Amino acid sequence: MKHDDVCEVTCVDGEKVQRVKAIVTQQNTMAVSQIFKVLSDDTRIKIAYALTIEDELCVCDVANIVGSTTATASHHLRLLRNLGLAKYRKEGKLVYYSLDDDHVRQLIQIALEHHKEVKDHD
Repeated sequence: MKHDDVCEVTCVDGEKVQRVKAIVTQQNTMAVSQIFKVLSDDTRIKIAYALTIEDELCVCDVANIVGSTTATASHHLRLLRNLGLAKYRKEGKLVYYSLDDDHVRQLIQIALEHHKEVKDHD
């Protein structure tokens, strides 16, 4: 079986490979992959996206937005928080979550924009 998306001959640019490899190995790609792993869940993406629309939401609001129990919403929010994607504050008996910083907001928005562009090109 022939594949059009694979080089037909081996031709390695050693200088380029060494330069890029040195840069890549200096990054903590495992930690970044964990961010994408957590965000690969549909419910967590919905929660993160909801937090790009509204700066802060209580756990009860999040549960209603995504159609889950408060326990389930809380579990997902905790996973986002443990990876530094979300933060929370307690006010009396309520717990409010928000995205940790603008980078997380941008990550979600860029992914959604990319999907829209890909869909529009089909």
